[in-house]
Amino acid sequence: TRQMLQDVGVDGLIALSGAGMGDVGEALLQGNAEQAALRATYWAEMFAGAFYLEVQRVHPRGQAQQEALVAATADLAARLDLPLVATHPIQFLDRDDFKAHEARVCIAEGYMLGDARRPRLYTEEQYFKSADEMVELFADLPEALENSVEIAKRCNLEITLGINYLPNFPTPEGVTLDDFLRLEAGRGLELRLTQLFPDAAERDKERAVYDERLRIELETIINMKFPGYFLIVADFINWAKNNGVPVGPGRGSGAGSLVAFSLGITDLDPLRYALL
Repeated sequence: TRQMLQDVGVDGLIALSGAGMGDVGEALLQGNAEQAALRATYWAEMFAGAFYLEVQRVHPRGQAQQEALVAATADLAARLDLPLVATHPIQFLDRDDFKAHEARVCIAEGYMLGDARRPRLYTEEQYFKSADEMVELFADLPEALENSVEIAKRCNLEITLGINYLPNFPTPEGVTLDDFLRLEAGRGLELRLTQLFPDAAERDKERAVYDERLRIELETIINMKFPGYFLIVADFINWAKNNGVPVGPGRGSGAGSLVAFSLGITDLDPLRYALL
């Protein structure tokens, strides 16, 4: 994760330490304050002026480990002159939703509600607390609550809906993405036809229906602005197949397409089985 952040940059991002689930909190829980300081300093340097040490009170007050972590995090914030922020890990909207949430977790994990051995990872406190409840919960750390408001003020994001943003798939110089998809699909179909119909005469007889379907599919994909999507998926799938990585047979609305078959994404002839 660190290398990825270094590669792409962190401008415009705000980072929180993750409380007990982050690497700083992990070190503090282990009693290793120096390791926690080194990690916090690293993140603070990477997210200059935008890194916050995070504290949470998920369990009822009085739980020794939780309070020890809050105190240690506050001490670390003061020692390194880093801002402290109070957050709450919300899992459901209202307190009364806890039982329903536990049932959902049991369904997902394969446990019975009455199983005394099942892990209990959540508490009934993990509902959407009001501002007044958060003020009461962190009455001893008002600056941590003030910083949650400060972070909200710093967040300014405009999202354009209804537009798909895909990575730019590299194409040969002078070849558009649309034309490259046509070239790759046409080349792939020719290979598939040779495999499906080794006899040249039979191949010539069957070619027209395959060519027409490929034309219609390519026209649809290009009109929907999805040529890059098919090329990216094909790149992943074919690399996996050539490097001993198992892949599935394909799924979703595109899995029955001749384009996917031609690009090597799937291995099932859609015309033979009348796939959509």
